[in-house]
Amino acid sequence: MEQNVFEEMAKRYDTEERMALANVIVKEVRKEIGNSQSKSFIDYGSGTGLVSLELSDLVDSTLLVDSSQQMLEVANAKISHRGITNANVLYSDFTQETPELKADIVLLSLVLLHIPDTKKILQELFRILNSGGKLIIIDFDKNDQINHPKVHNGFTHEELKNSILEVGFKSMEMRTFHHGENIFMKQNASMFIASSMK
Repeated sequence: MEQNVFEEMAKRYDTEERMALANVIVKEVRKEIGNSQSKSFIDYGSGTGLVSLELSDLVDSTLLVDSSQQMLEVANAKISHRGITNANVLYSDFTQETPELKADIVLLSLVLLHIPDTKKILQELFRILNSGGKLIIIDFDKNDQINHPKVHNGFTHEELKNSILEVGFKSMEMRTFHHGENIFMKQNASMFIASSMK
């Protein structure tokens, strides 16, 4: 199996830059989730929980899913340190196999760009969402300054909207909400939020 680069990064993942970017994302997602006290929430590709643990007060249950065991260990330590009682972690990679899960809200925050087959992951996430559920994607707008063999250089709104509607989502709203310096592989970039209903 290919070495998971995120395993290597886990212990030093929470840099000031990442935490600052996570705060920007949290602020935006909080508005999107609103008051969802009765809802179950999955953060797919959660990493150390920088985003989802800041949202756990809005939902009934939070599940952090990641394919890096080390990232989840860091997340678990945060959960117990902060006494968060409605959050758990799950070691899983939905691009390989999706466990039997159901959720009302699924978040994909700066994860889609790392997944080669975006259509397949969107199909898996569609499947685990409850009827009327919501998929929230945060990622970078298409950026021609970025060129990396393992990472998409962002997404155009048109291209992502088409993929999401093809998978079966009923509706999708998408807008760019943040422009930052050196936030995408040391390049200036903008981030969008896309919200789709099943």
